[in-house]
Amino acid sequence: MSTARITPSSAALSTTINHLAVYCIPTRILFTRHRNRAFTIWSKASDPLEVCVKESVTTPNRLGDCPFAQRVLLTLEEKSLPYDLKLINLANKPDWFLKISPEGKVPVVKIDEQWIPDSDVITQALEEKFPEPSLATPAEKASVGSKIFSAFIAFLKSKDSSDGTEQTLLSELTAFNEYIEKNGPFINGKYISAADLSLGPKLYHLEIALGYFKNWSVPDSLIYLKSYMKTIFSMDSFVKTRALKEDVIEGWRPKVTG
Repeated sequence: MSTARITPSSAALSTTINHLAVYCIPTRILFTRHRNRAFTIWSKASDPLEVCVKESVTTPNRLGDCPFAQRVLLTLEEKSLPYDLKLINLANKPDWFLKISPEGKVPVVKIDEQWIPDSDVITQALEEKFPEPSLATPAEKASVGSKIFSAFIAFLKSKDSSDGTEQTLLSELTAFNEYIEKNGPFINGKYISAADLSLGPKLYHLEIALGYFKNWSVPDSLIYLKSYMKTIFSMDSFVKTRALKEDVIEGWRPKVTG
């Protein structure tokens, strides 16, 4: 869904929207085209949301490789919410960061003067505070593809080719491929949702890490999964928020080498 920012004159706006004193409201007013092509008016806070994420370990002043941080950033991008990115060196965490995140974990986002950790909690809070455009995933679809990430990690860390971890991953990927074939192109059908923004970064890590450490790739037979990955990875919001391949590799290296 696209969001167009319009800044008409006060006279033009008051003519279009009777009795709405928009010029008195300290927020940005946006006109959003909904999926039924109707337009509604909604507002967003004008101040950027503060977001703490992992800093790159390979390139100064670049976003790091955390898939959970990318999930949060994708949510902000897809909702066209302004944000102020704070890159955190996790090997040398600053004192101010440890005060807002005592466990030293990212991502954390400041919403309504409160620092909120955990990508699950953050994205739910963003959906509730900024419900348009909606990224909500129906409960019955929210777990689709949810076992892929753990299966990927098990296979990546495996030192025994006969331990079944590769087959487990293939089974999960095949099940997702079949789901998308019947229900796609996204998890919630025609439109992208929070479930896709969670799974996409994990599939990105899967592709890079398994390709580098295992010389392994998603089988060509899983055409719907591969098409799904290509679509997600080519989104403007994804390209803007993805980690460098070098960072993904370095991020997973300790788990592979032990």
